[in-house]
Amino acid sequence: MCENSKREWSIKDFEIGKPLGKGKFGRVYVAREIKSKYVIALKVIFKEQLEKYNILHQLRREMEIQISLKHPNILRLYGWFYDDERVFLILEYAHNGELYKELRKRGHFSEKQAAKYILSLTKALAYCHEKHVIHRDIKPENLLLDHEGRLKIADFGWSVQSKSKRQTMCGTLDYLAPEMVENRGHDYAIDNWTIGILCYEFLYGVTPFEAESQNDTFQRIRNVDLNFPPTPLVSRNAKHLICRLLEKESSKRLSLQKIMEHPWIKENATDMTVGE
Repeated sequence: MCENSKREWSIKDFEIGKPLGKGKFGRVYVAREIKSKYVIALKVIFKEQLEKYNILHQLRREMEIQISLKHPNILRLYGWFYDDERVFLILEYAHNGELYKELRKRGHFSEKQAAKYILSLTKALAYCHEKHVIHRDIKPENLLLDHEGRLKIADFGWSVQSKSKRQTMCGTLDYLAPEMVENRGHDYAIDNWTIGILCYEFLYGVTPFEAESQNDTFQRIRNVDLNFPPTPLVSRNAKHLICRLLEKESSKRLSLQKIMEHPWIKENATDMTVGE
């Protein structure tokens, strides 16, 4: 697939297929570039919505960040174009769809499956952090699976490129780190916290700090009120990794390198950067 900078695109270059999903600001379709027959996902965003919610700057930042990232576990943004009413993003097509749907279908993953996904995610985030990109909204809905079952980080809507601490409150309730809930400055370590949340969710099928109200969830996050249900049966090493990531003080959280070296990862994960 050609890069955006090498040519100008238009809607006439594509055959549009079935819808893949619908979001707040537009829709995603499977499409094929007519000339090369290359299958892609085409995200269509309505300018009216961008103006209404004042997120044009955020979208521009998202596009600039994602197009610069080239890693096997990050969904590629090949380019973009626009017309009078819409902005179109030309994205890599992930054949197997959202990891969220796979998790809901199964209830929870085996330790081997969970460890594979955690290793892939950790490698992708290590690559992002090397480029000073903090994702800030890792969750199963933002992770896709390609035709080989390889994990892909797909949505960079809340990501930022920064070497300094940030103050913006952003992300998704159940995945927020304590420093975000308490409106303290945050850095790369919020992504490490989210790996811990996801590890728990992959193994137990629920997020660790779920509660009846938003305020109760906030309170549980602030207190790191972490409990491990008796079922499903989860190994001691898995719980150890989760506890080392869900540390209230961000400086105490396990580094991405240490996650990759953790006994649970070593015992269970095979490298998914090259497929299953």
